[in-house]
Amino acid sequence: MNMSLARRLADNLKKRRGKLTQGQFAKKLGISRATVNRLEIAQQNTTLKTLEQLTKSLKCDIGDLFK
Repeated sequence: MNMSLARRLADNLKKRRGKLTQGQFAKKLGISRATVNRLEIAQQNTTLKTLEQLTKSLKCDIGDLFK
């Protein structure tokens, strides 16, 4: 099964968010709750700037976000 990058990112972010609300997770990541929501439902093409912010906040490599 070939999953889109947007879906991989969405699934990974949901997993990493765990029991935090989208608002709490957004604050941790330094992005808006609306952006977290759109990313988690694979409805937003993210920017390199946002990906860089995610990797910095989550202390991971960019490839880890798409596993």
